[in-house]
Amino acid sequence: MPDYTHVDIHSATSSKKPNMPCGDMLATLRTSTGTTIICADGIGSGIRARVAAQMCVSRLIESLQQQISLRTVFQSVVASMQNCRDTQKNFAAFSIARVRSDSYATVLSYDAPLPIMVSRQGATLLAHRPFPLSDGLAMESNCQLDKGEGFLLMSDGITQAGLGYGANTEWTSEGVVHFINNKIFNNKTGPQLDLSLIPDLIHQEALLRWRGGIGGRTVSDAVRHSFGDDCSVILGLCRKGQTVNILTGPPLNREDDTATFNRFLELPGMKVVCGGTTSKLVARRLNVPLEMESEPSNPITPPRYAIKGMDLVTEGAVTLNQVYNILEEDIASLQETSVVTELRLLLLRADRINIIVGLSDNSANTGILFRQRGVLSRRVLIPLLAEKLRQEGKLVNVDFV
Repeated sequence: MPDYTHVDIHSATSSKKPNMPCGDMLATLRTSTGTTIICADGIGSGIRARVAAQMCVSRLIESLQQQISLRTVFQSVVASMQNCRDTQKNFAAFSIARVRSDSYATVLSYDAPLPIMVSRQGATLLAHRPFPLSDGLAMESNCQLDKGEGFLLMSDGITQAGLGYGANTEWTSEGVVHFINNKIFNNKTGPQLDLSLIPDLIHQEALLRWRGGIGGRTVSDAVRHSFGDDCSVILGLCRKGQTVNILTGPPLNREDDTATFNRFLELPGMKVVCGGTTSKLVARRLNVPLEMESEPSNPITPPRYAIKGMDLVTEGAVTLNQVYNILEEDIASLQETSVVTELRLLLLRADRINIIVGLSDNSANTGILFRQRGVLSRRVLIPLLAEKLRQEGKLVNVDFV
């Protein structure tokens, strides 16, 4: 199985006027098929523009979550936008990009600046071709990204920065490419530019240009305040992702044990087993002994197990409940190292988390004493834990067996 490519997201955005809603909207969707990034630019600025951008993004994401293909979703939303090209309607220009887990990227742009490819070797406009539409301007770009490479999506508040101050003052996409290359190549003696800083650098330069601060110009406040736009830029940067796989609970049907354990063992990445019964079954499958610490660190923390070949082995329901409870706590507040803190650290360091949840009932975890202590069953807890991890930007796949 190929390495998992993780896409780190770095962005910068601001509204045309202070204390006003930004008419641009950035969004990210992670699924088992890849990472999708959206940059939408509502017509005009302020509340109306923000609503238009939100509606555009919501429709794109909801359609993708229904397993509709990227191109079909793009065509459908573009068709709607073609009928809304009016300041009194909810029109938005947008770009949508998907990077598959094998690093193949597709970028579709409608009335939006062209995407820019970025790496330590420099920046360049992505090669593009017209996307077939009955009307309107749309482009498609495709590329195979390597680790350390990525792409930028922008609203036209970036590429048009400086427009209105005179001839040839608009920044343009080519100007943004030139700016990035200057930042990458002009520092010969210092450390290499951290590519994650590029969105902030572009954003700062765009704001400077909107304020008239290029070419040594000085302009009056009245002139300065008459120009400007919402400015947004987002970078998707590829790297080798870290995967953690968790097996907790035996399958509902005992005849599925072997197939489930084999699938778990074949998954690339770190292996974590949560559950006493599950640990026994895995140790038996591997034909190795199951070991258990004789003196747990404290009466609250569940005991630690060990199975040769597994990265971490723990008790099940209580451990997972405790991890859920401390997931968002400051690490400095965790006073000791235990299986709970170790599992928490693994989950927060991971980019992709695969959880296989066995549905076989365990009477020890469903009794009234567990409910009195607030210990949730796996069926209830795992979806809650998965949602918390997704809010941290993780790709979480849950499979109930």
